[in-house]
This record gives sequence, structure tokens and C-alpha cells, in this order.
Amino acid sequence: MGYFSAFEAGNPAGLLSRAHEGLSVASSKSLSEIVQDLWDLLVAYARQETIDPLRNIGRYLAFGVGGMIVITLGVFLLGLSGLRALQTQTGDVFAGFWSWVPYLIVALVFGGLVALAISRIGKGSVGTQPASAHPGANR
Repeated sequence: MGYFSAFEAGNPAGLLSRAHEGLSVASSKSLSEIVQDLWDLLVAYARQETIDPLRNIGRYLAFGVGGMIVITLGVFLLGLSGLRALQTQTGDVFAGFWSWVPYLIVALVFGGLVALAISRIGKGSVGTQPASAHPGANR
């Protein structure tokens, strides 16, 4: 039975007696126990508001940096294989004076990928989902 059920039933004395019981329990504690409880509450709150979010950000950044390294290496190797294919599989098209063209083609493709990646960078905070991910948020 909650604190408000006695009041809602038309018995405010029941509410007062429950509040008095809470005061008697609090007054039975010594000052050092109250200070210790307050300190424990403060430490738990500080941990909840500082250390846990930093730990989550660290995990988020670790996966992000790891993914970035793997994707960058993969794209670089694909570009290198594309350059090699342009140099060897096109016959005499890029021979002689035109031997620089495969390098230009690969550089333009890399530039386009960098431009695409930069255009997709959005402003947001760590660990939050975009508004479109919450159904009914735009009502």
C-alpha cells in the first residue's frame, strides 16, 4: 500500500502515520550513518553521471576507430587493385604518354569517396539515435 492510497481513500491520518514512521526510522540513525549514506549516495550519483558515460564513450570510440581502420585499409587495397587492373588489363590504351591516366582515375575515385564520406558526417551526440529512429517522435 503506497503513501497516497490512504489519502485517496479519505484517510489522511493513515498518510500522516506512514510519514511519521519514515521520520522515526530516519531519526533512529546516528549522524555518522546519515553522513555515510549521504556520501554513498553522492559517490553513486557521481559515478552514474561521469564515469559510466565516459566508459560508454570509450567503447563507442574504440569500435569506431577499429571500424575506420579496417574500412580504410579495405578501400585502399581496392583502389590499388583497380589501379593495377587499369594498368594491365586495358592493353595499349594507357601505354606511353597516357600511363598517368590510371593514377588520375584512381585519385578521382578516392576523392569522390572522401567527398561522399565528408558529406555524410552529421552533427549529433554520442550514443543517440536520430529522430527518425523513434516512431511517433514527430507527432
